[in-house]
Amino acid sequence: MSENPVYHVPVLLKPCVEGLELREGGVYVDVTFGGGGHSREILRCLPQGAHLYSFDQDADAERNIPEGAENFTFVRSNFRYLRNWMRYHGVEQIDGLLADLGVSSHHFDDETRGFSFRFDAPLDMRMNGRAGQTAAELLNTAPVEELTRIFRLYGEMKNAKQIARAIVKARANEPFYRTGAFVECIRPLLGAAREKKDMAKVFQALRIVVNHEMEALEEMLQAASELLAPGGRLVVLTYHSLEDRLVKNYMKAGNAEGKIEQDFYGNRLAPLRPLNNKVVVPEQEEQELNPRSRSAKLRIAEKPLPKQK
Repeated sequence: MSENPVYHVPVLLKPCVEGLELREGGVYVDVTFGGGGHSREILRCLPQGAHLYSFDQDADAERNIPEGAENFTFVRSNFRYLRNWMRYHGVEQIDGLLADLGVSSHHFDDETRGFSFRFDAPLDMRMNGRAGQTAAELLNTAPVEELTRIFRLYGEMKNAKQIARAIVKARANEPFYRTGAFVECIRPLLGAAREKKDMAKVFQALRIVVNHEMEALEEMLQAASELLAPGGRLVVLTYHSLEDRLVKNYMKAGNAEGKIEQDFYGNRLAPLRPLNNKVVVPEQEEQELNPRSRSAKLRIAEKPLPKQK
C-alpha cells in the first residue's frame, strides 16, 4: 500500500491503534478505510495469525488497497452492512473495531462531488456515487417542513426555517444543480462573522441526510456491540456533537437514547463498558499540522468478560 497523504491524514493514529489492543489470532475491522492510514498502521502492528477487514463504499478508496497482504480483506460496502459481510466471510466474532467518522480530506478537496462550498460543483454529496438521492434532488423536492428539520437537527441552525423557505422560493424559479447557486441563495441568511462555519453546518446537514449517516452509524454500533468477543474493543473517532452523542450513548448503555437498562437484581445490562470517561483529543501539534483534526474526539469501549461465578 503506497501512502497517500493527500487522500486523508489519519487522526490520532497511535491512540486509535493502541486502543484496539491487538492480539495474536485476532480479527479486526476498520469500517472507514478511506485513505488507508489507520488500516496501514494496524497491518504494520498486526500480530501473528491476526486478520484485518476494511470497509469503504467509495470507489475512490479502492486505489489505496494494499497489494499482496494475506492478512487483509477489503469490503466495498457501507459499514451499516457489517453484520452481513462478517457472516459472508465466516466471521462469528471480532476482537476490535475502529471507526473514523470524519469525512476524508479527499472528499472536501474534490472539486467534482459537491462536498465543499469552496468549489462550484454538481450538488451530489453521495459517498456512494452509484446509488441514492443526490443533494440536488433533495433540495429540489423536499417540502419546507422537511428542509427545516434537516437544517435544525443535523446542522443545528437556529434560522433553519428561514433557510428552508429561501430554498423553496428560489427553486420555484430555477432548480438547484450546483453548489455555487445554492451558496448564493443562502449566503444572505448567514451572519458575516460566522458565514464559513454556518455554511459548513448547512453542507454537513445535507451530507448527513443524503448518505443516511446517522441511521448507518446506529446500525453499525448495534452490530459491533453484538459481534465483539468478550474483551474486544470498540474505538470510534467522532467529529460533530450528533454522532458523538450517539456513540457515547451506545458505549454507555447499548442504545441510541443512552438509557441504561438493569436486570431484576439491579445489574447493568449494557453490552459495552466505556474505558475513557474523558474523551481523547488531538494534541496542539497535531491540530496545527492537520487543522481538520481539531474537532475530533476519541472514545473507546470494551465488551466485558463474563463474570466469574
